[in-house]
Order: sequence, then C-alpha cells, then structure tokens
Amino acid sequence: MSDTRRMLAEMTDPLFAELGPDATMARDGDRLDELGLHALLVPEDDGGFGGSWMDALIVFRLAGYHALGIDLPDVTIARVVEQDSDQWFGLMAFARTAQIAGALDAALALSVAYANERVQFGKPLGKFQAVQQSLASFACEAAAANCAAMGAAQALDRGDAEFEIAAAKLRANRAVEVGTTVAHQVHGAIGFTQEYGLHPLTRRLWQWRSEFGNDAHWSGKLGESVMTRGADAFWSDLSARTD
Repeated sequence: MSDTRRMLAEMTDPLFAELGPDATMARDGDRLDELGLHALLVPEDDGGFGGSWMDALIVFRLAGYHALGIDLPDVTIARVVEQDSDQWFGLMAFARTAQIAGALDAALALSVAYANERVQFGKPLGKFQAVQQSLASFACEAAAANCAAMGAAQALDRGDAEFEIAAAKLRANRAVEVGTTVAHQVHGAIGFTQEYGLHPLTRRLWQWRSEFGNDAHWSGKLGESVMTRGADAFWSDLSARTD
C-alpha cells in the first residue's frame, strides 16, 4: 500500500468506526465532506481529491468493514458518473464488491474472536477441528472477495474493467453465502441480536449481494461474453487480462 493510501485509510477508518451502522447523511454527512470523501474521484483541477479507483477501494472497503449507515459509494460515484446509467450500474457493482470484502473481513474477525472466547464442553470453540475447518473456509472466501475487488479496481484504473467487475461481483456474492452461514453457525443465536456487531454486518452483506446484479445477472453477462468470443478464445482472453 502506498503512503497516500495508508494515510487515506488512517483518516477514514476511525471516523467510519465512530459513525458505524447508525450514521445518517442528515446528521453525519458534513463530517464525511470535511475529509473530501464526497469528491474522492473528482479531479483535482475541478476541486476534488483526484483519487484513483484503488483509492476508492480503500474507502469503500472500510465503509463495508464498519457497515457504515451512509451509502458513501453512491454519493461518491454520483459526482463523476450520471446516475441510473449503465456505467453507474457497473461502478456501483464494483463498490458493493469492495463493501462486501470489507464486511466479510469484519465478520470473520468477530467469528474468530468469539470462537476463542466461547467455551463449550470445557474448551474454547476454536479448539474443535470442525469449527477450525469452517473458519478456514470462511477465511478463503473473504480473501477471494478481497482479491476480486482489488482486481476490479486495478482494471478500472487501466480503463477497461467490464469483465473484471462482472467476475468480481459474482465471486463476492458467492462468498457472502459461505461467510454469513459460518459466522452465524459459530455465534449461535447471539449473532442475530441487534445489539451484537454481526447483525448489521450480515444484514448489509445480504443487501449488497442482491444490489447491482445478483448471481444470475453477472453469470449471464460472463456467459454471453464467452459465447460471443467462442470457446477457443476463452483462455487467451482470460490470461491477456492478468497483470
């Protein structure tokens, strides 16, 4: 991570943690504006932050990690792209992918901490092999969602991300199912209580999975792309897009 992105993360992380799931635009919007987050993607010549999509990934992921109650990606992207356009839909799909990656990491951290604290049959839950295996699967899904989001951000900065966004949103959507299932299995009933941190995270994850393209939508897009180019071009096209 570059020094600029590290500073961006250090600036936004404590604010998002403080605002959390109960934040509202009417009450807290000015605090986000003070940091210039609304103009994150606006060029510096136009008075904005001049950030890249990798910068946006840092901010959107942290918004997901803290289940921020304000839809900051929508506000940020609407400053540079016309709302309800096809481009806006794709960019919001990328944003939801980044938010899902962050929220999965937060849910995983909660699950690991709880498994190490909760004692059953004389030892912590985390000592049981079945629980360890489930958490390992969860960690793999969270890592896959983060890699997918990063790949999409890098492709956006290169200027051609249609394929990467479709693949990333589909991969992140599927990680939500595994991640939230394991998280609630580990936590038991406490995971559903509104007072506990897992509740807003999983509520957002299920919401973001459906928004801006569900599994069927992005599977169809990818399938159409492959069919158009033909099976013989699949591997060469795929490998040509890898950094």
